[in-house]
Amino acid sequence: MIHELKIDEQYFDAVFEGIKNFEIRYNDRKFEVGDSILLHEIDSKRRYTGRKVSGTITYITDYQQKEGFVVFSFKKN
Repeated sequence: MIHELKIDEQYFDAVFEGIKNFEIRYNDRKFEVGDSILLHEIDSKRRYTGRKVSGTITYITDYQQKEGFVVFSFKKN
């Protein structure tokens, strides 16, 4: 499964540089380990910038999260 997700520009650079390798998301997409993600950067006006990062989900937990939310880690491709 490939999940295309928006990510605010304030977080995108950290992902792009390999500093941030996790996301906290509402689990309406039923994320699973091994799924692919494609993160599309959006600006402050919610417009796509054209920058993207792809990766593969390596770990998922809902520990200490609000109901319906998960934290997943990923490895950049």
